Amino acid sequence: MSETRSEARVPGARDAATAERAAAGAGHTHIADGVVAKIAGMAAREIGGVHAMGGGAARAVGAVRDAVTRGGDSGSVTRGVTVEVGERQAAVDIDLVVEYGVAIQDLAAAVRRNVTAAVERMTGLEVAEINIRVDDIHLPDDGEREGAEPTGAGAGAPRVQ
Repeated sequence: MSETRSEARVPGARDAATAERAAAGAGHTHIADGVVAKIAGMAAREIGGVHAMGGGAARAVGAVRDAVTRGGDSGSVTRGVTVEVGERQAAVDIDLVVEYGVAIQDLAAAVRRNVTAAVERMTGLEVAEINIRVDDIHLPDDGEREGAEPTGAGAGAPRVQ
C-alpha cells in the first residue's frame, strides 16, 4: 500500500524576502508639495461657507490665467494653498474668502478637520499644522453689482452735482 501525503506550499526565499520588504516599508516614497497642495485645496473647497481661495492679487492673476488658458490650468486648485512637506509631516497654509454670515472660527475648524483627514488618509503624512488666513468676506451682492444697471428713484441721475 502506498501512502499519499499532501504538503502545504512553503513560500520560497524570494517570496519571503518580498513579503518582508513590503512589511518593513523598504524603499522611499516622496510626495511632492504640489500633490499635498492639491489635496488640501480640494478638501478646503468642500466646506460650505468657503467662497474662494487666495488673496486678492492671487485671485486676480488666477482669473487672468484661467481666461488665457480657458480654465484648463490645474493651478486654480492650489490657489491660496502653500505647503511644506517633510519626510513624515506636512504644514499647510490656506488663504480663504468666506461667505458673509458664516462663523469664521467654526469654518476654520471645519476646514482644518477636513484638510487634515484628507491629507493624512491620502498621503500617510502627519499634518503638523494648518494656518488659515481669511483675506476677504464675500457679500451676497458682490457679484450682482458689477455691470448691473442702477434702479430706483434716482436711476440714471448723478448722485452729486
